[in-house]
Amino acid sequence: MLGDLRSVRLFAETFGEAPDHLGRAPGRVNLMGDHTDYNDGFVLPMALDRSTWIAFKPRRGRRVRVASEGYPAAEFDLDDLDRSGPSWLRYVTGMAWSIGADDLAGWDGALATDVPIGAALSSSAALEIAVALAFAQASEIEWVPERMAMAAQRAEAEWVGMECGIMDQLAAACSVADHALFIDCRTLEASPIPMPTGVSTVVLDTGTRRELVDSAYNERRATCSRVAADRNVPALRDLEESDLAAIEDDSDRKRARHVVTENARATAAAAAMTEGDPQALGALMVESHASLRDDFEVSSPALDAMVDSALTTPGCRGARMTGAGFAGCAVALVDTEALADFIPAALDRYEDVAGRRGAAYPSRPGDGASLQPWRQL
Repeated sequence: MLGDLRSVRLFAETFGEAPDHLGRAPGRVNLMGDHTDYNDGFVLPMALDRSTWIAFKPRRGRRVRVASEGYPAAEFDLDDLDRSGPSWLRYVTGMAWSIGADDLAGWDGALATDVPIGAALSSSAALEIAVALAFAQASEIEWVPERMAMAAQRAEAEWVGMECGIMDQLAAACSVADHALFIDCRTLEASPIPMPTGVSTVVLDTGTRRELVDSAYNERRATCSRVAADRNVPALRDLEESDLAAIEDDSDRKRARHVVTENARATAAAAAMTEGDPQALGALMVESHASLRDDFEVSSPALDAMVDSALTTPGCRGARMTGAGFAGCAVALVDTEALADFIPAALDRYEDVAGRRGAAYPSRPGDGASLQPWRQL
């Protein structure tokens, strides 16, 4: 059953009635620009056609009651927010805190998702933006996607404890169908970039998972901030390649080199897409994976095996790990006419090397978050 119908069914089972509204926020795959967003750099994500759905109904008072598939229902008071409860609930209470609980009204809601959890496809941002839709509608707050994305980032960084950049939340809130989104993470300017014709994106799931709050992600971010401060610049975005030789520590220099060169690749990738040049885009993806693997050191044996499997399968123009790394997914750019043969062949190659079966999700770029009335058929 699709996520929208699952959320509606869960709402009815939990609250004994039909919802008034149905909200949707997509996951995302990043084509270029990983670990550049929190360095004020450039990123190039696209929204997936996989989403988190929330069926909800405003209610009187300041109580929020919410159910999520596979977990007991939970509730909290907007006048008494805390970080207790299951991990998924902290994203809900965090959004209330970040938007501003004093201005919010209560609601009943039910969540369902088809975004794989912990797979580097931004399931957390999809959850945050879906919850923001419910709070905005129930509280009669104007929906400004960029503002809600910033609130979601703040919730994840300061309430949940994962110091993420702004990319995931902006992609979930602001994406445009059939386009990637080229984002300047300093100015928050987001420009839709059309996908080249004749090629498709395929998310390749290694079947490995990680918990970012407990990973080396925050350590990488702290290193970047320290190196920028050492070089007397606001962020690593402000360094040039010629500045790298002055960084004495080898590890620090490699981290900075990745950010500087990845920003250049993200800009070049957006230009290649605009010019309809999948060959150039694919080559940049290969370079990006090598940088993430060797300079930023956030790949893994499973991610490397999946990327190698894709690149050695006919029809692949380029592939790279995607997201924060350590586990999760890669993304491949594949000739559309080769897609049917590419997927099983690439997964067979990966299974031979990794000893586990991966999964593939062909995906066209989707729209950002949306809301609609729910009318029972």
